[in-house]
Amino acid sequence: MKKDKEFLQKRKRRVIGAHLTSSETFLTHIFPEIKTKLNDYLWVDLYAGEGNLILPILKSIPTHKRETFFKKHIFLSDIRKEMVKKSIKKAKSCGISQNLAEKHIIERDNLNQFPHFLKKQELPIYHITNPPYLYLGYIKKHPETKQYFKYFEGKNNGYQDLYQIAMINDLRNRIGNLIYIIPTNFLFGSSVSNKFRLDFLKYYTVEKMYIFEQQMFEFTGTNILIGFFKRKNAPKLNKIVFEGIKFKNEDTILNRKYNLNPDYKYRAGSEFNEFLDQFKARKPLKVSYYLQKSEVEKNKGSYSVNVIDTSEYESNQYNKKIIKVNKSLKEKIFSNRLYIRTVDTGSFEGRVGLNSIWEDFNVDGIYVSGNTYRTSPIQVFLEPRLSKENQELLKQYFDLMLEYFREKLDSEFLTTYKYSKAEYTRKYLGLTQTRSLIKTFPILSIRSKDLVRFQGLIEEKNPQKIITLLGEI
Repeated sequence: MKKDKEFLQKRKRRVIGAHLTSSETFLTHIFPEIKTKLNDYLWVDLYAGEGNLILPILKSIPTHKRETFFKKHIFLSDIRKEMVKKSIKKAKSCGISQNLAEKHIIERDNLNQFPHFLKKQELPIYHITNPPYLYLGYIKKHPETKQYFKYFEGKNNGYQDLYQIAMINDLRNRIGNLIYIIPTNFLFGSSVSNKFRLDFLKYYTVEKMYIFEQQMFEFTGTNILIGFFKRKNAPKLNKIVFEGIKFKNEDTILNRKYNLNPDYKYRAGSEFNEFLDQFKARKPLKVSYYLQKSEVEKNKGSYSVNVIDTSEYESNQYNKKIIKVNKSLKEKIFSNRLYIRTVDTGSFEGRVGLNSIWEDFNVDGIYVSGNTYRTSPIQVFLEPRLSKENQELLKQYFDLMLEYFREKLDSEFLTTYKYSKAEYTRKYLGLTQTRSLIKTFPILSIRSKDLVRFQGLIEEKNPQKIITLLGEI
């Protein structure tokens, strides 16, 4: 019975995209940043839930002054009647009269239309909120959420989540100061956030962020950040630098300096992409992926090739088989000895990177008899073909540079694959990223004397000097 109730609660939260924030989160991470400004603003939460992001302010106000302060400085709203009732009850417990609480805590759909009457108040608005999150892709696929599709029409076309609608409403209404609790895909997401970041950060700068790589809400594993945003004096697509505090788990807290570049759509971790663009080899290798059934059937012959088939997985391993191909395809398979692991396993020995097909699977190639999956081991084919020694050098270079940027950027240029109790946050390496990193390998254009130096720096595991050398050649 208890599990059924929890499932229904979780389902309800998912359908409305609402996840309630605790007063503790406000008091620990937000209140210290605003406590000296309490008399300067109208403190507003348009997606207030139970009021935990504004009402705790009252605890810092002397009891006999709370009614006056509330009347001048606080306004809450939510689309859900039951949440409005809870907020009113909480305000009353702080000494606010029923009549005043009902005037300043109202039921309203603020995603649909911003409450313009607030801009007529004496004080400027400071919006602190945990808005609803619900991804457009989810909304389209589930009948119970299709009612929210209306928010993404017209001028909101192209945005991907409800929280983005809330923030763009504030932008259009020129709200100067914002504190938003939102999914970390705002900072790290690609297609889900690229357009929105460019539109939003043209008008706002980031003053500070708290980033949580741990579960914050009872009914969702969505990882969130607390972002402190201030409107710019004039719209400008300039670089944004700010301090971020990342809570990786209960024992690990990182202080990170973030550099968001509009040329890379303000996505965190873009320093890796800048490296890929700046140091692409003058004669880059051509890269392709997958040994598929269609290619094998076009090149049938009498030569035997031992492969694993990633479309057949039994007893925790890929099935091994022999395929018959012509001489040309056999040579292609045999001469390309590397595969890409695109997903971290959770151990440090199983992190993403280039690996040896023969050493890991004791076969000649990786075959795909069915559909291709980006999370399976994928054979990498290079043109022109490299010697065994140069492929080993590529593997060492690739993994060294990848790990260098993972450490430098806390793996933020990669896609989070799964949050778990692994030794680290598991990541996914995209095939486009793989191809781009291989294309920085200068084997086709490097001079002999520089090659010796290049090999030495790889043996030394000195990525910074390698980058310097790449710049010189």
